Amino acid sequence: MVIGTIADTLTRGVENVTGTLSEAFLEPTLRLGVTGLSRAGKTVFITSLVANLMDRGRMPGLVAQAEGRILSAFLQPQPDDTIPRFDFETHLGALTARAPHWPDSTRAVSELRLSLRIRPNGLLSGLQGPRTLHLDIVDYPGEWLLDLGLMDKSFSQWSEQMLTRLETRPGGPALLKRLKATDSTAPLDEGTAKALAEAYTAQLHEAREAGFSDCSPGRFLLPGELEGSPVLTFAPLPPNAGAGRRSLWREFERRFDSYKARVVKPFFRDHFSRIDRQVVLVDALGAIHAGPRAVEDLRQTLTDILTAFRPGGNAFLSQLFLGKRIEKILFAATKADHLHHLQHPRLTAIMEALTRDARDRARFAGAETQAFSIAALRATTEQMMDHGGQTLPCVRGTLLDTGRQAAFYPGALPEDPNHLLGPARKGAEAWLDGDYSVMRFAPAPLTLKAGEGPPHIRLDRAAQFLIGDRL
Repeated sequence: MVIGTIADTLTRGVENVTGTLSEAFLEPTLRLGVTGLSRAGKTVFITSLVANLMDRGRMPGLVAQAEGRILSAFLQPQPDDTIPRFDFETHLGALTARAPHWPDSTRAVSELRLSLRIRPNGLLSGLQGPRTLHLDIVDYPGEWLLDLGLMDKSFSQWSEQMLTRLETRPGGPALLKRLKATDSTAPLDEGTAKALAEAYTAQLHEAREAGFSDCSPGRFLLPGELEGSPVLTFAPLPPNAGAGRRSLWREFERRFDSYKARVVKPFFRDHFSRIDRQVVLVDALGAIHAGPRAVEDLRQTLTDILTAFRPGGNAFLSQLFLGKRIEKILFAATKADHLHHLQHPRLTAIMEALTRDARDRARFAGAETQAFSIAALRATTEQMMDHGGQTLPCVRGTLLDTGRQAAFYPGALPEDPNHLLGPARKGAEAWLDGDYSVMRFAPAPLTLKAGEGPPHIRLDRAAQFLIGDRL
């Protein structure tokens, strides 16, 4: 094990040296990781970002574009032959069809390379020719990112944490009773193990549907080729120091350790540890609609996520000898088009408050962070409506479930984010002074002019933060 770890470290060191020298003397590459929790809109974000970088008519907030220095942008074959290509063309086709629909969600790691041809600026710009920046976009499920927090936990510690959470989650108390009644000292029975794992997985799905964010282990929700394997056939159990070698408890402990070693660690080694910039997409409106407990769970999850990022300055020598560290992290509240623009500053303030602990840790480690409210694809229009003697700022769009056009007022978000986070931290079961609704809108039919990407909200500002300094 020790020799293998040393070999892995040396191999990564050689890869980092080779990659860094190539970037320093040839064409630079920037790896952008895009993740988020369920229904945050990762696929739409990447599709719209790439489309708007290729046709930049709606990107005035990207300084290099405003200065006319981006000469062209084009897709190239991705550098990693063993990773699936992000299916940009199919996803863009879904959003721009005559009857548009949302593309399928992220279920595995994928990658796409977009190359940007840029005219340099500065005093020596007249002496230099155009240069190329390769932007490698890595898409991966947010559920897998949560698994990185398991690396420093034992099975006993993880079980204790999960059993505590079951007390307040939908369907949790019944499962908790079942787990506590299980004789974990009995010899392993695969039928029992499978039944407990399936029950725990069902509870994770139920919690996710109810708006909770931390539903780990992530591969229980997105098993892929591992479905039905022993490495996904375990569940949390009450600690039992007297469990024998071949008992249910010991076997679940072994499978938990195997999950960390064979699933989580390779993901970190092969994908996550090579990322330069990171986007974390968050469905904050969905959590608010789900209630105070979902909001507090989201806040804790965002803080925990940062522990996996190894944030810090990406200096040349540190790349050579210590491996890469994420330089910039963007926390983006998605679906801003579900609110009138008058409420966007309040959504941004809530996002900043939710990520305060995470962003403080990142800044202390030397990483630059930002919180935005965005819509990668605008699916609504705005409308002021009179109701009960009040003029309400509404949005109008096509309802996803019925296909009907409707105007919608979700309720007023508070000016002070603590009016939400306070009750959430105290464990309130419901909001006392407001009810925040969420509607599901279908994408609107698009008529794009030449040189224009899909309509969005603040996607250009997000791009400026993430890659503007490299343009």
